[in-house]
Amino acid sequence: MKPLLTLLVLMACISCEEVLVPKPKAFFSLDYKKASYIESHGEFPFLFEKNKLTQISISKKQNNQEGFILHYPTLKASIFINYKKVNSNLRKHIDDAKKMTNKHRQIADEISQRKYDNNFEKVHGMFYDLTGNVASPSQFYVTDSVNHFLSGALYFETKPNYDSTLPAISYIQKDMVHLIESLKWK
Repeated sequence: MKPLLTLLVLMACISCEEVLVPKPKAFFSLDYKKASYIESHGEFPFLFEKNKLTQISISKKQNNQEGFILHYPTLKASIFINYKKVNSNLRKHIDDAKKMTNKHRQIADEISQRKYDNNFEKVHGMFYDLTGNVASPSQFYVTDSVNHFLSGALYFETKPNYDSTLPAISYIQKDMVHLIESLKWK
C-alpha cells in the first residue's frame, strides 16, 4: 500500500505545478461613433456628403485635374480624391484608375470589386476592396461617362497591417460608399 500512497502524493505534487503559457498577440477592440454626414461645400462641379469627423483640404492640379483630401485625424487616415474633366479621355481615365489598383496586386491577398450604377444621377463606376498588407486598401472611380471622372484611394499614416487597421478600413469604406451614393454632378 505504501508504494501506491507514495505514487499518489508524487502525482499530486507534479500536477499542482503551474504551467506558464505565453499570451497571444492581440489588438485593441475599437468602437467608432455612428457616422453623421454633411453636404460638402467646395467649388467642384459636383456635390457629395462627407462624414462630420473628416477635415477637407483642397488642392489644385494641372491638366484639368483637381483634387482634395478627406482627413480622418483620429484614425490617421486620408482619402485622396481626384477630379478630371473627361474631354474624350474617359477610357484613359478608367485605365489609369485600374492601373492604380493593379499596382497592389502582388501584395494583396485578394482584390474584390463592386460595380456601382445610379442611372438617375448618372453616376457609374467601380469600388475596389483590397485585402492584405497593401498601401491602399480601398479605391474607387465614378463617372457620368460624358463630362466628369472622380477617383479616390484610402491611405493610412502607418505601415500596412491589415489585421490591425481592418476596423478603421471598414468604417471608412462605409463613408466612401456614402460619398459615391450621395454624389451629384452640377
